[in-house]
Amino acid sequence: MVRRNEIFGISIVALLCLLLIAFSQKETTNYRRSPKYQQLIDLEESFRVSNNFTVPTPTIQDVISMQRNLLLSELHDYQFPEGDNLEDYTLFTGGQPVRTIIITTWRSGSTFLGDIINSLPGNYYHYEPLLEYGIMQIRGSPHAETALQTLRRLLNCDYTSLYSYLEYGMSHVYLFTHNTRLWNQCEMYPQYCWNYTFLNEMCRLFPFQSMKTVRLRLWLAESLLEDEDLNVKVILLVRDPRGTLQSRKHRDWCPGEPDCDQPNNLCADMVSDYSAAIQLMKNYPDRFRALRYEDLSLNPEEIVEDLFDFLGLYFHRDVKRFIDSHTRINVGGVSSTFRDSKNAPFHWRMDLNYTEVQYIEENCDEAMKLWGYVRSKNASSMREFNPLTAYDIK
Repeated sequence: MVRRNEIFGISIVALLCLLLIAFSQKETTNYRRSPKYQQLIDLEESFRVSNNFTVPTPTIQDVISMQRNLLLSELHDYQFPEGDNLEDYTLFTGGQPVRTIIITTWRSGSTFLGDIINSLPGNYYHYEPLLEYGIMQIRGSPHAETALQTLRRLLNCDYTSLYSYLEYGMSHVYLFTHNTRLWNQCEMYPQYCWNYTFLNEMCRLFPFQSMKTVRLRLWLAESLLEDEDLNVKVILLVRDPRGTLQSRKHRDWCPGEPDCDQPNNLCADMVSDYSAAIQLMKNYPDRFRALRYEDLSLNPEEIVEDLFDFLGLYFHRDVKRFIDSHTRINVGGVSSTFRDSKNAPFHWRMDLNYTEVQYIEENCDEAMKLWGYVRSKNASSMREFNPLTAYDIK
């Protein structure tokens, strides 16, 4: 009878663990566990205490094996190109993942686009890997070399020597929380979360890797595109400087930071990025793409489907579901990606006064012309005019 009770107890705990793992994979608002998830945790803990029962802590290899099984389940209906399969795309099996980098600047829509790509099954998200550099733009020396080295190592799933990156992440966990598939495991096994051996093996399981950074200017990305083994694709995301600066007004970390609150610096970077885009379009037409945030917001499904075709990714139903749920209503604070996407990019017309708009336009005339943004004519027409026109990178 005792033996039978022990077997029954082990079975119950195993079932609870499986349920916890299953529920942990579901994305929840602000990464908080759902009440149902918490009930399972409480039930498991109650069972352990009342039965004086302990289960050995899974090893790193146990967690990696569980994650691999979860990936197989998550990707069960993903359509790889004809003749390809999962093993062709994971470093774990000697394949090469599809790698994507979004390059932009603060408050230009990269959180929205980054989350769209991360809604793809099997994606591993390197969110703001240059966060530790603070409120600054990396345009060259002295930071360019180390910054690019960090990006390259992450895209190769090599956390081994990224000591400052990991140390910073331990006190700024949002460096990892946006990587939802990794963070689900970090919440369950926090003892492994900052262990580079665990991170190396975890990252190597995934067929798709995406990254976004708001601190690196475009011309520096050419060294990543030159690396044929990396085979990365780069997306430059651009936004109307009036919208960018209006959005930055609401962030307490921006005022007083020249690289953030000065329109002349923002727009000089936009001009520099345009010049770099000409060169990258010429040298890497199959691996570089420029995109305006406003165009993405006005036609999200059409733009994303075309973008995924460029990236070599299948436009999965989970991606469509994410777009449908995040582009129709305004929910949450200034960092939320739930937006009425057709109006969100143009909110500056109501929030800025005409004097502010004129000041930005005077400092951004060349950048606005290059990227197809129309200057306002007067205060009365500013509220309703169409600020977009065509642009061409040539």
